[in-house]
Amino acid sequence: MITETRADPAPDAPTAEAVIRHLGLQPHPAEGGYFRETYRAPEAVAGAALPTRYAGMDRCVSTAIYYLLTPETLSAMHRLASDEVFHFYAGDPVQQLHLHPGGRAETVTLGADVFAGQRPLVVVPQGVWQGARLCPGGRWALLGCTVAPGFEFADYEHGDRAGLVAGWPDAADLIAALTTTP
Repeated sequence: MITETRADPAPDAPTAEAVIRHLGLQPHPAEGGYFRETYRAPEAVAGAALPTRYAGMDRCVSTAIYYLLTPETLSAMHRLASDEVFHFYAGDPVQQLHLHPGGRAETVTLGADVFAGQRPLVVVPQGVWQGARLCPGGRWALLGCTVAPGFEFADYEHGDRAGLVAGWPDAADLIAALTTTP
């Protein structure tokens, strides 16, 4: 479900550039958008105590980031070894695609208008492919992402358009919009 956003921002509304600067966000090196890690738990879980998908590597208990999207950016299709919790903080609604094992595709809208079907919190289970973009007309959106066990780039897998379309053909158009390689 794509929810249209307001056409004219308030004259004193912050810009994406102002939010990026104020929060010290940087371009995300793998998936797109802008981010900054805000929390990394000081405690760790021994790799031997974690499921085998973590390859025996220790992980901190949890991590959190700010994540910002603009009309020129997207969260490219990817999946993680851990569950990821998205929190909507400010700005315009975000469309997120989830590709579940077994061929089921689901779209959700992160946003503040819960009465219009938007969700202020979305959980993406480990192993589910995910990607996101602003809803049409959006100027920017600030999200938070919490991962447990904590995020490590070794747990990130970037999506391949052809492989994803083969597994979820009904979502081919949205997959194409949310992938950076053919």
